[in-house]
Amino acid sequence: MLQSERFQSYKLILFVALFVRLIATIFSQGYGMHDDHYLIIEASASWVDGYDYNRWLPWTEGSGGTPEGHSFTYVGLNYVYFSIMKFIGVVDPKILMLVNRLIHALASMVVVIYGIKITEKLSNKETATKVGWILALLWIMPFISVRNLVEVAALPFLIYGVWLLIKNEKLGNFLISGLFIGMAVSFRYQIGVFALGIAAYYFFKWQFKPFLLFSIGVLIVFGLTQGLVDYFIWGYPFAEFIGYVTYNMKEGTGYLPNQNYFMYFIVLMGSLFVPLGILVMVGFFKSYKKYALLFIPTLAFILFHTLYPNRQERFVLSVLPFFIILGVMGYQLFKESKTRENLWKISMIAFWVLNIPFLFFSMTMYSKKSRVEAMYHLYNNSIDKEAILLEGSADGRTSMMPKFYAKSWYCNFSERIDTTQHLLVNPISQYDYIFFFDEKDLQKRIQQYKTIYPKMTLDKKCEPSLVDKLLRDLNPRNANEYIEIWKTNRSRN
Repeated sequence: MLQSERFQSYKLILFVALFVRLIATIFSQGYGMHDDHYLIIEASASWVDGYDYNRWLPWTEGSGGTPEGHSFTYVGLNYVYFSIMKFIGVVDPKILMLVNRLIHALASMVVVIYGIKITEKLSNKETATKVGWILALLWIMPFISVRNLVEVAALPFLIYGVWLLIKNEKLGNFLISGLFIGMAVSFRYQIGVFALGIAAYYFFKWQFKPFLLFSIGVLIVFGLTQGLVDYFIWGYPFAEFIGYVTYNMKEGTGYLPNQNYFMYFIVLMGSLFVPLGILVMVGFFKSYKKYALLFIPTLAFILFHTLYPNRQERFVLSVLPFFIILGVMGYQLFKESKTRENLWKISMIAFWVLNIPFLFFSMTMYSKKSRVEAMYHLYNNSIDKEAILLEGSADGRTSMMPKFYAKSWYCNFSERIDTTQHLLVNPISQYDYIFFFDEKDLQKRIQQYKTIYPKMTLDKKCEPSLVDKLLRDLNPRNANEYIEIWKTNRSRN
């Protein structure tokens, strides 16, 4: 497939990469997980409206007055974005997120462009083409590229900084590279391990000028974004970074413990399916000598997360492009035999057969649809400071609801997840809306509440997306439930 001159065209690769990301921009609504929405969007958008959703700011009542360890760089950039949009009169949550996804989609093209450039510079055009197609169309890339995952949002800065290191040996490039990679570190502190790997490479090769210039560049940006910004917010520099280190030393090791020490390698291989993932892994380790500048920081990053007890799959996304680049280049180093060449061809065919269907679902996946649609239904309603009961007694759980989509920061949630609880949770409570979670015993539960609110009417049915349903069928822990909204029509006198 990739041997024809047509598929060797970088322009075609970039066009296709942009096309699938624009598809994801339009159709891949919602959010992927807790962190990419509640730690970024809810926080930054609430600040614009004079509210502090997570109580991170020291002057917010109930904040505790101590930094929790969240870098303000990426969330701060989103704050600037929402401020500009509000200034020009764009406030609809869905339009805001459409433009937000578009910005991230365009930024993600940097990863494809410079992934190709890095590969061609270190290897050749044929290898660069293979890397380019994988980066362009890997099933997970469009979905994560339009999300607000800090692990992925940092990638354009990181990969461009790496490109500057290998572009040529002009001393100015090392400083500028440090500036860009310093920004990536400021987005996500753990990327500092990657930066240390680069610095160690130059230091132990006795290349002290590159080492010093690169290190100075990283420290300048980190000092400005973490030192100066935190000084204005907290009164002393590096407050959030210190808070992050302190939290992880005391409590972080007990958060979501995971004993699978091979998890990150499995995630990296699994993203490319079998057998291609195995070949790329072999190539990755084969690349250690010839491509040490990339290999050392990438391996250091993976090992750091492997040894740290808190292991989550998304943590490794920051080095996924480098794993692919190194793996493909590394395999080319020992692909001389006909058997290995054929194995690569067969693996690529299997990869594309599996990847294309997954890609289609990924770039059209509306994640957490029922929650988003339920809250968006409240946007521009006539009720101020809504009192909402989340009724999940049938399944014993409800979900965290995204206030951003209702643009109602002061709405109040109560939760009923046990049939032994009073129907109103607190007998003196009154509600404007009741969100019924799940379809189990739904009519029975509705009738119970009609005895309290006889004028209660159905307002909206919120179905989970096809992929949400599939994920829940595969793992019931995924609470991608059906939600039915009923308006109580109670008197608010």
